[in-house]
Amino acid sequence: MKRLLMRSDVLLPLAALVAAVAAFALVPVYSGQQLAMFNVFFTLQGFSNLALITLGFGLVITAGEFDLSIVGVYALSGVIAVDLGEHQPLVGLVAAVAICTAFGALQGLVIAKLRIPSMPVTLGTFIALLGLTLSLGHGDLSLTFNNVAASLWFQSAVFHVLSPQSIITIIVFIAIGVLMSVTRWGREVRAIGSDRVSSRTAGVPVDRLLVGLFATSSALGALGGVLVTFSTASASTNPGTDPMIFGITGALIGGVSLRGGRGTVAGMFAGALVIAILQQIFEITSYAGYITEFIFGAALFVVVAVDAPGLRASVVRVRSRRSVQPSSR
Repeated sequence: MKRLLMRSDVLLPLAALVAAVAAFALVPVYSGQQLAMFNVFFTLQGFSNLALITLGFGLVITAGEFDLSIVGVYALSGVIAVDLGEHQPLVGLVAAVAICTAFGALQGLVIAKLRIPSMPVTLGTFIALLGLTLSLGHGDLSLTFNNVAASLWFQSAVFHVLSPQSIITIIVFIAIGVLMSVTRWGREVRAIGSDRVSSRTAGVPVDRLLVGLFATSSALGALGGVLVTFSTASASTNPGTDPMIFGITGALIGGVSLRGGRGTVAGMFAGALVIAILQQIFEITSYAGYITEFIFGAALFVVVAVDAPGLRASVVRVRSRRSVQPSSR
């Protein structure tokens, strides 16, 4: 147990979550604002708005790749859901997820077979998807989802703090977590992130895994986009950079390494929850936007710096010197 807690992909998200919960609990002390049950509800709503993007980013980064297109998928899926699901929300949801999953699989196939870097490819498809989304939305910045009954259901309170949206999000995390923990798929995803060449030599189906990962990432982004659209009764044709910033930051706070090969679904869950808690704190305390941006930017810098190979090497050298000094006396 002690060895498990010392792992950075466990220690970092755990420490961040404890600090965020403590900061949330102490809001009345340093701001004078009292907390209520609806603050917890809106925290979990904020969590479910971006958690599936965090999970998509985290899974792909664990495999040593990057998928910026997930934010484009997030926007596109909402427009598809509005167009096809106004009278039958389930039809809109299934269609949006199916179309975006097929796109993700095709994108993964191109990246895997041509063995080209995923960063420029997904950046290009991200931009293209935003253009397609704006075109389907007829140039409007947002589209209204007119099924009021469905919207009210998705954001209705369950046990005071949950909603159908947050419950679906949590169920998806549990399902992916089980797959990553108890199946060969999870081990192989980490393996190709740690050493792609050795994985191919060992017979790991790298290309098939990459296709599946990009398809999964797009499916998660699409589901997240549809849930937000149904819950807020509107689809944004240009969500901006916030989903990307918060998604990547949540994954890294969750212990995912930019070098690949390391990451747990539980850590990604904790990372997304930390982001949601901080957002709710900023909402309660009414901090200026530039302050929140500075804090999130600083948090991202710290997390990346902690995972830097140079810092790790320096720590190892310091420990080695300390262990040598007593023995030389």
